[in-house]
Amino acid sequence: MAQLPKPSALRPGLVPGVLSILALLLIWTLASQLTDRPQTLPAPWHVAARIGRLAATGELWLNAGMTLFRVAASFALAMAAGVALGLWMGRSRAADHWLNPATIILLNVPALVVIVLCYIWIGLNETAAILAVALNKIPVVTVMVREGTRALRPDLDDMARAFRMPPLRRLRHVVLPQLAPHLASAARAGISLIWKIVLVVEFLGRSNGVGFKIHLLFSSFDVTGVLAWALAFVAVMLAIDLFLLRPWERRANRWRQDAA
Repeated sequence: MAQLPKPSALRPGLVPGVLSILALLLIWTLASQLTDRPQTLPAPWHVAARIGRLAATGELWLNAGMTLFRVAASFALAMAAGVALGLWMGRSRAADHWLNPATIILLNVPALVVIVLCYIWIGLNETAAILAVALNKIPVVTVMVREGTRALRPDLDDMARAFRMPPLRRLRHVVLPQLAPHLASAARAGISLIWKIVLVVEFLGRSNGVGFKIHLLFSSFDVTGVLAWALAFVAVMLAIDLFLLRPWERRANRWRQDAA
């Protein structure tokens, strides 16, 4: 009879991850008790109590939901445009020569400048907010996909041409499976960057969302509230990473382990 895998084998990084979080909480607790101004660094239980009150009133779900919507819309737009541009630049030397300077420029333009310009040119609306976030992420995805496209195995491409596979079928069965690890890495790196930029976008020009609430609390120097909103949404993004993006990345890299 086959033995069931041990819990530690199912989640090899679970125990170290939990211990590291507990260590951070311990350091936070000690630091909050050593300061003579509790309002400057509130204890973890005060922040947890504020999160509980926000959740009970429904304010947390409304504003976190709006932020999550902007994160998802910006992420989808950035991944779609970045993957298309990265594939084109990776498989066409001429396209790479023409588009590489613009990609480098966008990589080095500060996110704040892009956000301000989008608000000025388009207006203080959702279109400007989502486009500003996506424009900050598209060049990063483009570069990662371009480098992954350059690393594709040429023998598989030659085989696909020899069998006269249509372009769409070649993309689906030859190109994308090899690009899957790069796409997963771009997604994991992108989601952490995007939600931080979304908070800046909301801080500057939206009337709801986590960033907007932090803006209001900043004006009153409410550190407990700032930490409550920030940590609540960090927990949401951590759950997305643990239960969606990280399993996808493991599946995307499984073929390498099987090949080895």
